[in-house]
Amino acid sequence: MRAAVLTGFGTPLSVRQVPDPGAGGGEVVVEVLAACVPPYAAEVFSGERNYPLVPPVVPGVGGVGRVVHAGPDATRLRAGDLVWCDSTVRSRDDALTPDITLQGWSSRGEGGARLARYVHDGSFAELMRVPTENVFPLPAIAGQDPARWAALGVHVIPYGGLLAGGLEAGETLLVSGATGNLGSSAVAVALAMGAGRVVAPGRNRAALDLLAARFGPRVRPVPLTGDEAGDHAAMSAAGDGPIDMVIDLLPPSAPSSAARTAAMTVREYGRVVLMGGVGMLGGDDFALPYPWVMRNSVTVRGQWMYPRAANVGIIRLLASGALDLAPERVRSFGLDAVNDAIAYAAAHGGPFDRTTLTPQLAG
Repeated sequence: MRAAVLTGFGTPLSVRQVPDPGAGGGEVVVEVLAACVPPYAAEVFSGERNYPLVPPVVPGVGGVGRVVHAGPDATRLRAGDLVWCDSTVRSRDDALTPDITLQGWSSRGEGGARLARYVHDGSFAELMRVPTENVFPLPAIAGQDPARWAALGVHVIPYGGLLAGGLEAGETLLVSGATGNLGSSAVAVALAMGAGRVVAPGRNRAALDLLAARFGPRVRPVPLTGDEAGDHAAMSAAGDGPIDMVIDLLPPSAPSSAARTAAMTVREYGRVVLMGGVGMLGGDDFALPYPWVMRNSVTVRGQWMYPRAANVGIIRLLASGALDLAPERVRSFGLDAVNDAIAYAAAHGGPFDRTTLTPQLAG
């Protein structure tokens, strides 16, 4: 098969012939139709983000495809099935605290690194080997535009965070980092889940205007100034009442003070979910005040990625139309143009901008 290979950090990806993957027990081989190229992919491949990828590797974080071959333990998947391939692979030998790797992308700890050595290659290829439990059937409508449906891999991340925080219909949510690629997705997903109001702070006025235009009065944009006291007051006021939950999706470049200011808008007995990259490149600690957390009975939890069942939930939201993919701006690139796709994604990382790789198509 043909695949895009990262041979070393700081070098362009190389499109070349590599051996076809084979599937054993507990595995499925999938023909990749479309895979999202994250806006920060260039930072990963340059080494700037210091991800634990080990070149040579075929990168890529999940995708839409068709089953070519399913292992003998698959009881429902069949060749030709249209499927979503989830990149969040968990070890099978510890149900309580499984090691995790993001296939073709990243991993956590030594156990995750060991797992990554086996499920090494991702979706920037014509074929991909995936654990059976990471393959999810898609509705037929997804086959009409696989590149658009590849955005599932973006939306499922904040969906996992909103599930972790127990977002309920009618509640007020604040999305810290709302103008980013993942943050804007959190706004859309929360509204699809029935949030009554979403407070959307950010410094990008054009992105705030886009959110307001797309979703109407249920979204409350808040232009940030960098003044912690002023920003806190503005975000709190925008909720028109208590803020039940905060989800943070700020990138590694954001200061911890921005995440802390947003978190501290939550009401007594509220919930804060941390999913962003704050602190991953150094800088000050998040440092929430102990008395504030304790006396206000605030729940603070981290969430890396999402539980397996979240894939089913987000597919249902998309299939029902509650989460609408139609307004998203999608630009697709063929496998030979993978480096153009990476550059394009870096320059188009705003709300609802999607860059996809379509390995089976020319161009």
